[in-house]
Parts: sequence; structure tokens; C-alpha cells
Amino acid sequence: MLKVCLLLWGKPKRKLNRKRINMGRVLMKVAWLIGVLIALYLLLWPVPIAPVSWQSPANNGFEGEFAENTRLSDLTLIDLGDDYGPEDFALNHEGTLATSSHSGAILLKKKGERTFSPWVNTGGRPLGIEYDSKGNLLIADAHLGLLKIDTAGVLSVLVDSVNSTPVVYADDVDIAENGKVYFTDATTKFSAKAFGGTLNASLLEILEHRGNGRLIEYTPSTGKSKVIMDGLVFANGVAVSHDQASVLVNETGNYRVLRYWLGGPRSGQVDIVIDNLPGFPDNISAARNGGYYVGLASPRSSAVDKLADSPFLRKIVQRLPKLLRPQGQAYGHLIKISERGEIELSLQDPTGAFPFTTGAIETDEELYISSLTATAVGVLGLKE
Repeated sequence: MLKVCLLLWGKPKRKLNRKRINMGRVLMKVAWLIGVLIALYLLLWPVPIAPVSWQSPANNGFEGEFAENTRLSDLTLIDLGDDYGPEDFALNHEGTLATSSHSGAILLKKKGERTFSPWVNTGGRPLGIEYDSKGNLLIADAHLGLLKIDTAGVLSVLVDSVNSTPVVYADDVDIAENGKVYFTDATTKFSAKAFGGTLNASLLEILEHRGNGRLIEYTPSTGKSKVIMDGLVFANGVAVSHDQASVLVNETGNYRVLRYWLGGPRSGQVDIVIDNLPGFPDNISAARNGGYYVGLASPRSSAVDKLADSPFLRKIVQRLPKLLRPQGQAYGHLIKISERGEIELSLQDPTGAFPFTTGAIETDEELYISSLTATAVGVLGLKE
């Protein structure tokens, strides 16, 4: 009887062990299959970028002339209400200050007022803006191209294609004294509208690093436009030089400011004004007493630099979930450079309280500072 009981007691255990073994084998096969699928996804899944190898300059970080400080931490803020992302400014002869916003609205602050009010909505994403000599506001709209709002508030499209190629990411604009307009098409490949917004499209262009950006010259008297510079890795801020002899262009993906000569013996040539910046340069604008303000939207990404010569790995990175890909860092940084690219001023906010600084404009007494994501305009007094 005891033997029979032991046999009866032992049989269920052996069956249970067999079930556990079989279940373990099934789980191992499932895990192996999932691993294979993940590997195939990371290796083969189509991505929009076709990266090329490049050499990233050594990042010296916040040292020397860029030593960390808090000079941008005590800004006076002008709240934008329900809007955000005051990306650029323009000042007309009456003292009215305009800014572009994420909602598509152009906001105005008249002289003597302390608040911005909505004026005209482009229906797109206005970025760089500039008043012409007649009081019209020209707009580089990332979704729509180069636009104009006349003094009556009527919106029109000036340029939406060049050389039969659509302008898919108009970024910044400036106007020379002779009336010619210079604006950037940040990338001809990654449309800001089609690829999830301006930030997502910019990250794709920078990660690919093939150089799809261009600088365009538009002549209002003829209505004609032409590409005068291309091959730029995210063509961004534009500023006509003080002597009108050249145009300065921020090449965000290569951490530098370039100069394109408009005339004279160096016509068509390109010089490097300053390179190896510690962050991604966004807008550039002429300062009143000479030199230029440059907004550094975010510090450089060590991951982007380390993967510079590894196109294959950059494609794998693009297949990762968005949270695991390189992201911008909330850090406020505005610099002022001389005509020769010397650092004259470096204002920082390491806390990122006023993040993703894109640039600045100078009035008689104040410096207005723009941002890609802030819910307010930053103001710094110049006569304290």
C-alpha cells in the first residue's frame, strides 16, 4: 500500500515538472523570437534619414569665453497668455515690436505698452520676421514659405518654391538696404509640417547631416528668387552685415556662423565667422553698436558628436523610441559676437528657467530675448 501511495504521489510531480519544463521552453522560444524581431527592427526598419559620416569638432564646453554664468537668470518676463514660443522679433519705425508664436499668430507690442496682443495668424508656424522699409512684415513661415503682411494686415505668399523645389522649412529672414531679401530654407528634405513640427524636423536634418539647407535671395522688384548657398546642415538664422557687403548665416548642425559675400572681389565666397560653438546656434541679429546677437538654443549633444562618424548607428538610434533619442537640453544662452567672430558677451541661464533661447533684438533701453518654447518674452535692461 505504501509503495502504491508513493507511486501515486510521485506521478503528479513528474507531470508538473514536465509542464514547467515545457512552459520554460516555450517562454525561451518566445523571448528568442521577440529578440530576433527587435534586432531586425533596429537593423532593417525604414527610417527617413540617410546619414553620412562627418567629423565633429571637439566640444570644449562651457570654458574660457563661454564659462558658465547666471547673467540670463534674472529676466523680466512678459507673459504671452495662452500662447508660447516667441521665436523671433521685428521692430518697425514707430517702435512697434512684433514676435512670432507657436500658435501661428503674430503678436504686437506697441511703443509704451508692456503686453503683446494677437494681430494676424498665418495658419502655419511663423519663425523669423523682419519689417521692410514700407512697414510690411516679412515672415519665414516653416509651413508656408516666405510671407508678407502689409500695413493693413493682409497676408500674402511671396515665395513657396525656388528652382522648382518647394520651400518646406522657411526659417529666418533679413532685408538689405537695397530691398533684397535673404531667407533660409532650413532643410529641403524634412518638411516642418510633414515631419511632426519644427523641432522634430530639425533633429532629423541634424542627425542625417547630409546638408539639405539653403540660403535664398529674393528680389521684390522682380518677384524672382534664387539659391545662393546650399549644402548647409540646417540653415538657420540670417543677418545682413552692417556694411551690407555680406550675409551671415547660422549653420546649426555644424555649430558655426558663416559669411556669404554679396559683391566685390570675394563675391560668392564663404568664410567661417566663428565655429565650434558650445551649442546649436539659432537666430542671429545685428546689434545697434556693431556685432551680432546669436541665440544658442541648446547645448551640444555628446551623443550626436560621438555618433558623427557612425551613420549605421545613427540609423539605429532613429529607430529607438523618441525618449531614447538625443534631445535638446533646456539651457538659456545668448552670445554677442563681433564682425570678426570674437565673443563680446555671453549670457547664460544654466537652470533653463528661460529655455531654448533663439535670439534677441535691441531697443533703446532693453534687450528682448526670444525662445522656442517659453510662455513669455524675456527682457533685460541695458541701462541699469
